Amino acid sequence: MDFLLSNSTPFLNVFKKYAINTPKRIAHFLAQIHEETGGFIRLSENLNYTPAGLIETFGTNQISQSQANLYGRTSKHKANQEAIANIVYGGVWGKVNLGNTQVGDGWRFRGRGLIQLTGRANYQAYKNYSGVDVITNPDLASRPDVAIDIAGWFWSVRYNLNPVADSNNITSITKKINGALTNFSERVKQLNYYTSIDTLGILKKKRIRDQLKKRLIIASTTLLLGCSILVLKLNKL
Repeated sequence: MDFLLSNSTPFLNVFKKYAINTPKRIAHFLAQIHEETGGFIRLSENLNYTPAGLIETFGTNQISQSQANLYGRTSKHKANQEAIANIVYGGVWGKVNLGNTQVGDGWRFRGRGLIQLTGRANYQAYKNYSGVDVITNPDLASRPDVAIDIAGWFWSVRYNLNPVADSNNITSITKKINGALTNFSERVKQLNYYTSIDTLGILKKKRIRDQLKKRLIIASTTLLLGCSILVLKLNKL
């Protein structure tokens, strides 16, 4: 909840912008991005795999066993995450599936965001839609406000998941977001949690408190400045 409260305004903006505007839609949306980020912790892809993990995750069509052994994490060396990204998201597979056409695109356009934006083509598509230049500066996709907007874009524009959330079909939503049913029971758990609380109301109250605090600071500063000016004038008398 800390991440949600710290970013109450970006979340409220995204809820409005992408019509994630009912308790059911909000609960499904938050349940998925909560799980995708390990509880809103990871905003950039972690490629710290062991050799076995690389093969299990990406398969030998994207990385060979010898490459996995060379670059994967072992007791003798750390994972070379940049090399891993350029292998698993590069080559013919990366060009066809992700639009990675230039050397280094695999690492440059690795997964970022609450629903991970991966590959040059996807970064370009989001830039075209939003105007945020994640091509020139891919790290923008990890900035919380942009990461939240990317998630909304994926949810509503790319995948059209609001109607699926309306039907309460978490299985279909998970397959669309995750590509499989990874940690499905945890997603169900998070859905139950976000269904049980009034997230929209909580975030709106947080935004009001933030606005009042900001106004109070401005008023206090103005008053202090006024008092200082008055003191200076009195000293001149």
